[in-house]
Amino acid sequence: METLSKEVLGVTAGQAEKMEVELKRPRICMPSARNFTKRAFRCGLYEAQDVLLEVDDVDLICLEALSGFQLKSAWQRKCLYHDVSRRLMFMNPGLRKVRVTQEYDLFVVICQDVWDIPHVNAIEGWKDYCKTTVLWIDEVWNASIPDYKYLLGALNRFDHVFIGCHDSVASLSKAIGQSCHWLPGGVDAIRFNPYPNVPARVIDVYGIGRRCEGIHQSLLRAAGRGDIFYVYDTFHASDTPVYDHRQHRDLYADIGKRSRCFVVAPAKRDDPATQGQVEVGFRYYEGAAAGAVMIGQSPDCTAFRQLFQWPDAVIQVQPDGSDIMEVVARLISEPGRMFTISRRNASEAMLRHDWLYRWKDIFRVAGLQPSSRMTAREHRLKQLADFSGAGYYDRYHASGATRQNL
Repeated sequence: METLSKEVLGVTAGQAEKMEVELKRPRICMPSARNFTKRAFRCGLYEAQDVLLEVDDVDLICLEALSGFQLKSAWQRKCLYHDVSRRLMFMNPGLRKVRVTQEYDLFVVICQDVWDIPHVNAIEGWKDYCKTTVLWIDEVWNASIPDYKYLLGALNRFDHVFIGCHDSVASLSKAIGQSCHWLPGGVDAIRFNPYPNVPARVIDVYGIGRRCEGIHQSLLRAAGRGDIFYVYDTFHASDTPVYDHRQHRDLYADIGKRSRCFVVAPAKRDDPATQGQVEVGFRYYEGAAAGAVMIGQSPDCTAFRQLFQWPDAVIQVQPDGSDIMEVVARLISEPGRMFTISRRNASEAMLRHDWLYRWKDIFRVAGLQPSSRMTAREHRLKQLADFSGAGYYDRYHASGATRQNL
């Protein structure tokens, strides 16, 4: 078929170039705090942003902090608890202003908690130029919602609100008079995936972030005796700034892929702010994606039962650490079982918990069609899941797998 020329179409060369630019124009606008807050606990959500950047056309607005931001932000947060005027939540906390000047299909704001929401006040014009707006807040605990009464009005500016705490959805929906959606945590499963070139699992137990002190002490004693190689944080890792969030996640994934066992516990299990609310923390997604055997406690909640419904997703141990070394020793003595658990964890993470699936959920609610790159990533995830399957295990075992690799 003959290709129609610009002249036949009645379009000048300049108009054609303009059309090509418009066709490639990003359809999503997304602000990010990555340039001014680099604490380790935020890196998982920055990773989620990076996956969207990979699979769609996105304008990433990297917000910048002005002089005095920390002081102004802290003052604003303190006063928000008592702001009967309900105006402080709409003030810029000290970030450089940015103006949106082109149209987007979607504007999406990702917040660690409600205190990040004022960051959006540094952006002007987003309500005028963005067809659909989404707010995604990872942490909202039921016990804290009454304390937010003077700031929840800011959530109504968005067409759709997603939160990461399953059991808070109904309470927050009632508080803001708008239906909220549950959006589980996730992981860049491709980054954490150990297949097809499985590295040697030279670390017996890996513990990161919050810890059960009884389990930690038991593992420390075993490591001191030379019984195991135990890798753990020696500082408050979650509050520590990182140089680069991608390097941080790469190193974390590389250690996870080299660990036989990965310690897990319910989200913020020892934090009074949860008031006993049980939720699924990020460690479960990351440990599974790395193909490690997760040891610890399964969260006793609906969310976990929906998300990790395969056998041996978590090998149970007592929180006081009384049986941890018995469990670890038994697992290490059964390399075939360990590898079966490992490949199943990695495979299920590929099929369920990559950030891609969370973005597809957001797109579905927001009325956006998935991009071709999203489809391509999903296909790759399924291929990697196949590598983790029984057929791959048979080939790997036949090649002479050693205890280190298991």
